[in-house]
Amino acid sequence: MSKSESRNRIALLPSIRCLPEEREEIRQKAADSGLSVGTFMLRCALSRKIMPRNDHKLIAELSKLGGLQKYLFTQGNGIGSKEYAEVLQELKKAILRVGQQGD
Repeated sequence: MSKSESRNRIALLPSIRCLPEEREEIRQKAADSGLSVGTFMLRCALSRKIMPRNDHKLIAELSKLGGLQKYLFTQGNGIGSKEYAEVLQELKKAILRVGQQGD
């Protein structure tokens, strides 16, 4: 968001009553996504995409593991190729699952 957009945001919304457990869950989800509680609530209310930061790290790590697995496969000259292929397929599935959870 640019500075001019944030300066134009002058309207206030009323406070929301919730249970302490709900409050902590919302705060945790906002923190996980790297957003303030207010920004998180606004995005949720307007059905905007919220991608938790942890998913980016997890996808990067899974991709790295896939690259290392592929390297080992090529260095092994095809020995155990079935097992390597299975591991690569599972890594790809895990990356897709994580990516879909963020949507």
